[in-house]
Amino acid sequence: MREVPKSIRTHIGIFGRANVGKSSFLNMVASQDVSIVSPIPGTTADVVEKPMELGAIGPVVFLDTAGVDDATELSESRIKRTTAAFSRADVFVVVTEADCWGEYEEGLCAAARNNGASVVAVVNKTDVHGLTDGFRQKISAFTPHIMACSCVDGSREAALAEFKKLLSDAGAGGGAQRALVSDLVPAGGLAVLVVPIDSGAPKGRLILPQAQALRDLLDGGAVATVVRDTELKASLAMFSRKPDLVVCDSQAVKRVVEDTPPDVRCTTFSILFARQKGDLARAFKGAKAIAGLKSSDRVLIAEACTHHAADSDIGRIKIPNMLRKHVGGDIHIDVFSGRDYPEDLERYALIIHCGACMITSREMSARIRQAVSKNVPITNYGIAISYFQGVLDRVMEPFGLG
Repeated sequence: MREVPKSIRTHIGIFGRANVGKSSFLNMVASQDVSIVSPIPGTTADVVEKPMELGAIGPVVFLDTAGVDDATELSESRIKRTTAAFSRADVFVVVTEADCWGEYEEGLCAAARNNGASVVAVVNKTDVHGLTDGFRQKISAFTPHIMACSCVDGSREAALAEFKKLLSDAGAGGGAQRALVSDLVPAGGLAVLVVPIDSGAPKGRLILPQAQALRDLLDGGAVATVVRDTELKASLAMFSRKPDLVVCDSQAVKRVVEDTPPDVRCTTFSILFARQKGDLARAFKGAKAIAGLKSSDRVLIAEACTHHAADSDIGRIKIPNMLRKHVGGDIHIDVFSGRDYPEDLERYALIIHCGACMITSREMSARIRQAVSKNVPITNYGIAISYFQGVLDRVMEPFGLG
């Protein structure tokens, strides 16, 4: 991993009406042509992502979006993509023009408030019309973080310095992310990471959950050992002390539990992410809904990343097969990947979500809230597989939930 993953970067959404200069503002901040700029309404058709380092703010991802007042032929789909980005944004940058503040801007501020995000207001095109005291006072009723800007008058450095200060004042980059695993292993303690090397393992590298767990342990001052599931038992016999924690891939959980002494705590990478990114207690409770599933029910498999499915794919092949075996016949299963997440969740008897290593805690929490609002139980790949394998209580012990 040469770059900071998007899932742990601060996400900064750039929102506003069409042609207020959202893309021009992003291009100025990035000092490069990230987004196409045109006076033609609807130029930005989809969310444009731009990862970058932003001084003391640290690693961020800018989300350039379509106008919230889009009236073009594709307006419905464009606005839907824009509103979907609301749940991803830690900061809403509301771009507008002088004396242009009404229902759209107030709606964006309300969306930010509903999602627990802060707002920075950027009054653009001040080379045409300046920011008056009266207009600033009007905006201040919605946010104290306000700046005037022109993307064409050559004042990039001053504007960027002011923008970074406002982002910092708004809390961007300041939130400490919940530990992934380091709080479960003391400094100087020993953790064993069990990584199966099979047909699904990428050549020459670890997958993101494994790499992030390893880095978090190192940052916490723990000793981390990486072994294959086929070598775990022999490796444990080599150590002069018992490990504080064993973490494994969900697909190897049954064998790992069998090979791990009962007085050594063990869990899975997916369960660690369920705790870091969402609500572990709710996911544990959600797994209990598996017991009541019937062949007439519909289950949603939600995977936050996108990849070509292999014959051993966990979300598209293995978990569906486990579900069918559990209910003793066929069952309706829908698979949604990437940022596709259905609105009609009430159709489902259960949602089984991936570990969410590719999306932010904010976005995962929004998905959980949607499920809760529709009274649909939601659990996680690692928790569901552990349930099917009969080892759920064992792998939840490190969190006091077993």
